[in-house]
Amino acid sequence: MKKTLLPVALVVLCGVAGCLPTSINPLYTDKDLVFDPALVGVWSDKDDSKETWTFEKAGEKSYKFVYAESDGKVGQFDTRLLKIGDARFLDFFPDESGIAEMNRSDFYKMHLIRTHSLLRVSQIEPTLQMTPLDLKWLREFLGKNPHAIRHEKIGDGDDAQIVLTASTPELQKFVLAHLKTESAFGEPINLKRRAASKSQK
Repeated sequence: MKKTLLPVALVVLCGVAGCLPTSINPLYTDKDLVFDPALVGVWSDKDDSKETWTFEKAGEKSYKFVYAESDGKVGQFDTRLLKIGDARFLDFFPDESGIAEMNRSDFYKMHLIRTHSLLRVSQIEPTLQMTPLDLKWLREFLGKNPHAIRHEKIGDGDDAQIVLTASTPELQKFVLAHLKTESAFGEPINLKRRAASKSQK
């Protein structure tokens, strides 16, 4: 698929080759979790966009997040807002429903491993601004510094995916160390709150 055909936020996340680095472990511990009610709602890059980011309160410090693409495909995630140091992040973890709904054998499903991904949250209002850890930068950095953080590289070249296998404290230390590193974080995703429909009022 050509980059120009992708939804705006998906272009930012995926670009031409690859999407987000993922992690076996979460970026947070319970003490890092925060909840901001301002995040709850439906967000998109423009009012008539069919691509939406919907956050609902799912617990004292958790969100149910549904990402809907412009072609109607959706994904549901267990999501946490966390703060480490002075920086806030969202940690996304796909819920089990997607695997349960797959028309595949249980033996097939047992080989699928859910992983975490993260976005740095610069602000929530008036615009929800988030930035991803840049996969291209991470590939190049770990190519030169393979022992900087525990990881596995899956694939080769521009299609290689990075799966971080470090512990949560190691992940936090690595992310905080590169908050100001040039190119470590990609282009920002800027979303605005969708006005509630009449049926929602």
